[in-house]
Amino acid sequence: MKKFKVITLGCRTNQYESQAYINQLLKEGFEEVIGDDEADICIVNTCTVTESADKRSLYQIRKAIRDHKPDKLIVTGCLVESAGKKISEISGVNHVVSNPKKEQLLPIVYPEKHWAEFKIETFEAHTRAFVKIQDGCNSYCSYCVIPFVRGRSRSKSTSDIIKEVEGLVQNGYKEIVLTGINIGDFDGNQTPPVRLAELIKRVDEVPGVERIRVSSIDPDEIDEPLIDAIVNGKKTAPSMHIVLQSGSNLTLKRMRRKYTSQDFLDAISRLKKACPKFTFTTDIIVGFPGETEIEFQDTLDIMNEIYFAKVHMFPYSDRPKTRASRMPNKVSDELILKRKQKLLRLAEKNAFKLRNQFVGSTFDVLIESEIEPGVYMGLSENFLPVYINNNKLRTNTVVTTKCVKNSSKGFIGEYQNKRSASTVFA
Repeated sequence: MKKFKVITLGCRTNQYESQAYINQLLKEGFEEVIGDDEADICIVNTCTVTESADKRSLYQIRKAIRDHKPDKLIVTGCLVESAGKKISEISGVNHVVSNPKKEQLLPIVYPEKHWAEFKIETFEAHTRAFVKIQDGCNSYCSYCVIPFVRGRSRSKSTSDIIKEVEGLVQNGYKEIVLTGINIGDFDGNQTPPVRLAELIKRVDEVPGVERIRVSSIDPDEIDEPLIDAIVNGKKTAPSMHIVLQSGSNLTLKRMRRKYTSQDFLDAISRLKKACPKFTFTTDIIVGFPGETEIEFQDTLDIMNEIYFAKVHMFPYSDRPKTRASRMPNKVSDELILKRKQKLLRLAEKNAFKLRNQFVGSTFDVLIESEIEPGVYMGLSENFLPVYINNNKLRTNTVVTTKCVKNSSKGFIGEYQNKRSASTVFA
């Protein structure tokens, strides 16, 4: 039996696509290797969102050659679009497959085989399943290379998405995360378009779905139909990842973002008003060209106003072909590091303050892992970490839990035997 290894870097969309490769290979009779064992075929799905992502991707390519010694090493993903020639010259790389041909990767490499459809039916090592509903981006923000490497925005059909969700539910998954590169552009690949709010309502009707989360979205794309679909849905989770990037309108303008800081605050306010337990995560770029101390403080001010459950912080780095790479007044690496550390300390402090507001509350917690014998970690419906000491629990179940104490890592929870533990998958 031939063996394979899939290595993934970067975003949830890449994670989805890698899982689709895994499903295809398993259906064709390949066996997935564990750890650094040798493999007949190895796929490296790369990322190029930052300079460090480039370095990690190139490192993983060389590591895969060294550790797995594959007969065929295939490289795909966003780095291929900007450094395909460099990758193809690495000794041991057999195929370089561009993003537009990503879904045909295995038929390109093995045209003699009859490959299953490019979709996911399971999501290994996860208690939730990501479903890609859209790819590409039309925005061309000044710092971002994604439109150059992922192409124009395009959407899956609603019927294909619903079929995929139904298949995941049949395989035991209860939590579905709708993801893509810019899901606010979702149109269902049809005219007239099916918007994201309507898609969420349709997924909400799929029997067996227990939670629906919406992946990263811009604040200007949060309209009343979307708020209604999320707040009033039967299974929609009261948490969203809404992109900030900067709290300064001057910085946002240089970034060519489509919203202001007030637009961001208004979107947060409308969701919190509709559902007080709503929580938020976000992305922030530190050290964008020309970022002054006042502009950086504008970002910290918004963090002190919102209390994010989690902040994904990205130190600015030049990306080829982007406008920002040609901008003057670059912030020094030393100052970027200083601001990064300050921002992360504040993010951790404010996440603790956010959780303090919910001490004493009872949530349905999806158990994700057993971190030590009898101690489990899970996430509440509003995406807050909960730790439970109870040897009767199992991973991949949903249990009612009272959050009795806050800690630096998350809540200390007490299992409430008010509902039978709902198994997510066996």
